[in-house]
Amino acid sequence: MIKRLIAIGFIFGCTSIAWLILAGVTAGRTHVSDSGLRARVERLWGAPQTQLPPAVKASHKVVKRVESLEDGKKIVRDVEETASERITLDGSALSVALVLEHRQKGLLWYATYHVDFRGDYVITNASDIPREFEITLPFAAKNTVFDDLRFELEGRPWRAAPAPGEGRITGRVQLAPGETVTLKVGYRSQGMERWSYSFGNGISEVRNFRLALRTNFDAIDFPEDGISPARKERAGDGWHLTWEFRRLVAGVNISMLMPEKLQPGPLASQIASFAPISLFFFIVVMLTIGVVKRVDLHPMHFFFLAAAFFSFHLLFAYLADQIAIHTAFALAAATSLALTVSYLRIAFGSRFAFLAAGAAQLVYLVLFSYAFFFKGMTGLAIALGAVVTLFVLMQVTGRTNWNEVFADRKTRAAA
Repeated sequence: MIKRLIAIGFIFGCTSIAWLILAGVTAGRTHVSDSGLRARVERLWGAPQTQLPPAVKASHKVVKRVESLEDGKKIVRDVEETASERITLDGSALSVALVLEHRQKGLLWYATYHVDFRGDYVITNASDIPREFEITLPFAAKNTVFDDLRFELEGRPWRAAPAPGEGRITGRVQLAPGETVTLKVGYRSQGMERWSYSFGNGISEVRNFRLALRTNFDAIDFPEDGISPARKERAGDGWHLTWEFRRLVAGVNISMLMPEKLQPGPLASQIASFAPISLFFFIVVMLTIGVVKRVDLHPMHFFFLAAAFFSFHLLFAYLADQIAIHTAFALAAATSLALTVSYLRIAFGSRFAFLAAGAAQLVYLVLFSYAFFFKGMTGLAIALGAVVTLFVLMQVTGRTNWNEVFADRKTRAAA
């Protein structure tokens, strides 16, 4: 018995090494795929977008008296200069719609989205003199398409022109003392992974701000450096979120992280990395059943059973980027179970193959691996599996004479 356990341990060790190699190869395929495909997806679909508010600068002419010495004489001249200052927006009413549309490339899914942005910004000349206002809107991302672009003043003409190479659009307008105008901004675009609205670099002052954001997805998530919405309301398959501030001084932003789908590459690599645990439980259970039911399982039987286990992870790793991930899992699991059951049916009959080995493989390979589809459940699945397995083994082997089990053949023959 001891020699058999050593041989089975050797088979287990070799299979574990093979799993680690498979996990490394799958992780490498994922990394290589991501490094090349991410850039392609960004070029085709767009990068993560961060929209900034318009930068407003007011300027006017001032006369400055300048003194100088010429030929020993003091000369006084009046020089006309341009004085300018940054202007804080008096109000912002924004509407954003995010439509999520995942795209798969290789072993990874990318969270791409459409965005429809609309905004009204209130600008006031609070001085007692007429001034020229330069209003600049930065684009939300570089190398991205902006369709149906709107950048105009409500009710009056003005000079505005985009500067694509600089990633912005700029307009100029003359405002009388106390005059207020509304800048209307809008566009349709697309990006990936994250959409943000930034109030500016560093600490910024925001007045009379309102942003209404609609999503078509349920799993909303906000980054740690973002502001949570004041109101959340369900709207069909998604949410209607609202941020409102009367007067805010802050250095944080509004951001929405797109929900991710199960990533085939990392999932296959992770399942393969933990596969030795499931095989260990399976071997212990099969050895125990062999002792209790007096089934003579040879190390070569375990060699083929370990190979059947490995076939599941091998098939899943190379099917995951070709077909739907759940379909790939089902095909790989069915193939592995068929290999095990068909082999042991020939060796020990249908009852042992289906009720013992097949059931054990279903629990320790299929269900254990499927637990990885649920984030945060893997550790709990291992813990519960270990405790339940221990309980069952203790109940089944309570009357087993282990001295007889581990005695050599000569001792048993003499007895």
